[in-house]
This record gives sequence, structure tokens and C-alpha cells, in this order.
Amino acid sequence: MARIDDLLAEALKQLPTKPSESAPATDKKRYSELISQKVALAIADELRQRGLNGSRPAGEGELGDSGAERRMAGGLGAKKVDVTWATEESGLLFAISVKTINFRDSKTKNFQKNLVNRRGDMLMEAMTLHRRFPYAVLGAFFFLDKGAESDHTKTRRSTFLNAHARLQLFTGRSDPAGREEQFEKFYVLLLEASPSNVEIRAYEVGKPDVPVSLEVVLDDLLRLVAQRNPDFYEFVDGKLAKAS
Repeated sequence: MARIDDLLAEALKQLPTKPSESAPATDKKRYSELISQKVALAIADELRQRGLNGSRPAGEGELGDSGAERRMAGGLGAKKVDVTWATEESGLLFAISVKTINFRDSKTKNFQKNLVNRRGDMLMEAMTLHRRFPYAVLGAFFFLDKGAESDHTKTRRSTFLNAHARLQLFTGRSDPAGREEQFEKFYVLLLEASPSNVEIRAYEVGKPDVPVSLEVVLDDLLRLVAQRNPDFYEFVDGKLAKAS
């Protein structure tokens, strides 16, 4: 198991027991926020180990007085970003947006209800950041409860498959002059988490039948960072290193 898998598993095992479907909305909202926070901390920890010193967020005392998530100046106003790596020389170089859907809608009994809203939040984030930092590499991690894979009916695809269909237009930004609302890479992840067990399966948007390891996901994103900044960095043995 790769280091990032261990980090995420250990972080998510610290979650409280998942609220029931009938729990108050405030409890569900808090649980979803905790997932995003713990995922962001684990990913940033992995990035620092891969050479991206100063990646945020970080635990208390790890990056001086404040290791909190950054509020980045963007082309459409300031924006809090889940995971960031920025330097004084270049500004924002790399960021990851983390969003989740963890609970079924009480009426439809599926996970579809907030899919379009979450997509809208992420696309606005990409547009805001790319407008100011067109060379920044942006990744999107959209976590769905594992049940979203099997909430289909005779007349409707699962939320997992619908997510791929509705997000496919917003991934694959290979050129810094490309569409601002696109992410360089967009992933849908199926999550089952409890204090005793964590299961995560990641899929690149548009490829719902091909799971990809989180280690490969980060390799691909960091390789793009090096390609965008060849005078400063190169991707070597899974890490971002100063260009020789």
C-alpha cells in the first residue's frame, strides 16, 4: 500500500461514526466538513514528502504560526482552496479542490440531489484560480459515498455514472491557455469510512470502469507541474525536484 493510502486511511479512521440518514442536517454538514478537512491534511502531508515544501493545510505547528488552508487571490475575488502549493517566485503552482456527497436525499433515496451544486462550486473555483494563475495545475477530488455506485433504478443511472457524464466536459486542461473552468485532472472517488475500516476507490472522470491508485493520481498531477515549470522543477522518482 502506498504512503498516501495509509495517510488517508489513518486520517479518515479518526472520523466519528457517520450520522444516520435521519440525523439533523447540521450533523451531516459537520461530518462532510470533517471528511474534507482530513482528506486535505493527508494530501498536503504527502505533497510535502514529495518535495512541495510549504503545501497547505498542515497540522498545528508544522508550518510555523499558521498551516491553515490558503485564501488565494483569484481573478474573480479571493477564494479558500482546500490544498495548495505556492511559492514567492511563481505564486500558485498547484491546488486540489475537495468536495463530497455523503448522504442520500430523504425523498429520492439517491445521492444525486447536490451533484450539480457541487460541480458549480468546483468550476467557479477553477475559473477564479486559472484566471489569475493560468499555469497553475488544478486537480479536483469529488468524493461520493460508496452507495452512489449502486443507487440506480430501472429508469436512471447511478449517481456515480451520472457524475462521470456531467463532469467529463471539465477535465483534461492540457494547455495553460485552455478553458479556465476546466481542471487539469478531475477524479471521482468512492468512499466508505468508519473508525475501523476505510475503503477508497479513485476513477479519472470519463473512465468509470478503470480504477486508478492514488499514488498514480498524484504522480500524474506532479508530472504536469514539472511540465508547466521546466526551468524550475523536474519530476524524479515520484517527487518534484529542483531542475538541474
